[in-house]
Amino acid sequence: MPAVRITDIQHCEVRPGLLIEWTLDEEAIETAKGLPADSRPPAYVQESHVRTARSVREDGLFMPTWVGTAFDIPGGVDLQVLQEALRCWTLRHETLRSGFRWSGGEMRRFTLDAEAVSLRRETVGEFSDAERLAQHLQDRFDVAANALSWPNFIYSAVVRDDCTSVYMAFDHSNVDSYSIQRIPADIHELCTAGAEGRAVERAPSSYVDFCDIERTDADQIDATHEIAAYWREFMDRCGGTLPNFPVDLGLDPGGELPAQNGIHGMLVDADDAAAFEACCRPFGGSMVGVLAATSIAVHKIGGEPVFRTMVPFHTRGKPEWRDSVGWFVGCVPVEIPIAQAPDFQSALKMVRTALKSNRRMARVPVARILRLLDSDFRPTSLDLYSLVSFVDARDLPGSGHWVEWKAYILGRMSYGDKVCAWFNRLHEGLHFVSRYPDTDIARKNMQLYAEQLRELIVSVARNGPGRSG
Repeated sequence: MPAVRITDIQHCEVRPGLLIEWTLDEEAIETAKGLPADSRPPAYVQESHVRTARSVREDGLFMPTWVGTAFDIPGGVDLQVLQEALRCWTLRHETLRSGFRWSGGEMRRFTLDAEAVSLRRETVGEFSDAERLAQHLQDRFDVAANALSWPNFIYSAVVRDDCTSVYMAFDHSNVDSYSIQRIPADIHELCTAGAEGRAVERAPSSYVDFCDIERTDADQIDATHEIAAYWREFMDRCGGTLPNFPVDLGLDPGGELPAQNGIHGMLVDADDAAAFEACCRPFGGSMVGVLAATSIAVHKIGGEPVFRTMVPFHTRGKPEWRDSVGWFVGCVPVEIPIAQAPDFQSALKMVRTALKSNRRMARVPVARILRLLDSDFRPTSLDLYSLVSFVDARDLPGSGHWVEWKAYILGRMSYGDKVCAWFNRLHEGLHFVSRYPDTDIARKNMQLYAEQLRELIVSVARNGPGRSG
């Protein structure tokens, strides 16, 4: 039985049925046009995301910017109950009714009052072909959940007699992985309460408020700060830019930006994942382990003596942000001198040291650093750098039901020259997904990377870290 996984719309078990969709009501959109500017600025990560999307569009490429979720609600669903659940959930999260306008070269926020929010329901029609339905959903999300438009979210449901499949897509500026993985449980809870005629009272803190706080704090850092100095040196060692994956990706430096391809699947099962985690726990756990394994694998493939990458950390440092929906992520630069590691345990120690030294850098957004360094870095892709991400999702609400609900995190591939790797620790094992440039050489090397990861993790899990590497 498949576990929840990160994938694209074509691989999330789309099945035929009657398609319904919800978008923000036209009256609410008209009201938003006349709103004054909100004094709370965009987060640096939001501004960077939107500016990059605009820059890429000016270069002639349309790159979808949405992420989302898909999940089932078993049994018959009252559409009015589902609609009210979606509306109530939307009202909880201020970022969904907050957007941006350009004033000269500056981004200005506006925020719609909760009282003005209503959803418009439309019956799109019956789909008998799953492939055609999946393509329709993707095309619709590309337009309706885009960084350069507002509103930038859309909800859909495919209704059948035995269950209803819900699809929710958002521009990335509104959500992170943690936000997305909370949604299935939240909507199930609201639907159950609505069917029973009771309310669910929950008012999480606003991500829009967090953006204001984080930006104020980040602006206290200037170019003389030690964090800015480290970044300057790190980028110099990366050749004056942000890191890419240190294996041959078959890129043509003067050519067009390549299309993307991907790998996704369960890397190891629950038993091997647990044993691997136990071996890595003295050094910091599975996050340290997957970074160590990646360092060794790419060193074997590409031969680079130092593995440089970006590692995302959540910035939900206070309990008040735990239930909030937003992009609570900061990335830190990491360097692993992997050629000096004689075995896996040595690699674990190196990764632990690097993460311990640099973890605090997550509080200073990368976009702020680039501005401080007066970098002439001009993005050509939505992926500004390669990254290795690890999330342990087992404690998230509803995670024990994700298989039953056929829950997925949805991403979108388009064009890019970077490699992004995401590891998700689930009850069922360790899931892996990667997005990379779709070239013959990259396909070969990324498949080799996945195979070596699996072999190394299994070896550590079954033999211990001291005898693996």
